Amino acid sequence: MRGIEAVLERTVAGLGYELVDAELPARGRLVRVFIDRPAAAGAVPGHAAAPAVTGASQGGISVEDCERVSRHLERVLAVEGFDYDRLEVSSPGLDRVLKTAAHFRRFAGQEAELRLRVPVGNRRRFTGVLRGATEAALDLEVDGAVMSVPFENLEKARLVPKL
Repeated sequence: MRGIEAVLERTVAGLGYELVDAELPARGRLVRVFIDRPAAAGAVPGHAAAPAVTGASQGGISVEDCERVSRHLERVLAVEGFDYDRLEVSSPGLDRVLKTAAHFRRFAGQEAELRLRVPVGNRRRFTGVLRGATEAALDLEVDGAVMSVPFENLEKARLVPKL
């Protein structure tokens, strides 16, 4: 079912959104898609980019955005021959997942929580401030020291919501 990820990416991008994440559980037949607006050049990290879609609301993903993407994906997935029972489309939320170097650069200066595959200093979980990323690793400031984490050691990363 991994071929579906390329279809999701292409379709969501074609509608003017960014595919942040897709969850395709091994069991069950649920397809869960998280969308956002693409980062605009010069956008301030942590602030919503200008709407990429005509008629879209300011400040993130609306219910109408999710409905639009959902209706379109239903048709595309049927044409592409992917069989599923349920499709869910939503925004990434305040604790959005970070996956790519571009995500880590976009949210530099914000607090994030990481879970590593292989422990560093007997720890697998770190919370700190994102300081940037290259294509190979991200930099996280933890307790005043900057640590470099190779992407291949990254199991999961999320922003820490500011409430």
